[in-house]
Amino acid sequence: MIYRMWHGRTPRSKADEYASFLERRAIPDYRSVPGNLSVAVLRRDDGDTTHFLTVTYWESEDCVRRFAGDDVLKAKYYPEDQDYLLEFEPLVQHYSVIAKEDAV
Repeated sequence: MIYRMWHGRTPRSKADEYASFLERRAIPDYRSVPGNLSVAVLRRDDGDTTHFLTVTYWESEDCVRRFAGDDVLKAKYYPEDQDYLLEFEPLVQHYSVIAKEDAV
């Protein structure tokens, strides 16, 4: 299982709108890919800036490839991101999940 994490920053003034965009656009996109096990969007306000983390679980690297393309560590962006993000981090982070327990 692969844990994939993306980080982005927006101006605080655009954070609510971007959070809504991620819920409407990004979450359904992730969930539409076979092998995506879950997705969560995390938010942290820090003064005039807001940080977002998108955390996804995947069955395998091949499943991530269906979403991200052959360069699985390259960040995937939507055209609308240019209206919100302060910069475009080029890479995401992947971790192999070695232990996990979900609530029942």
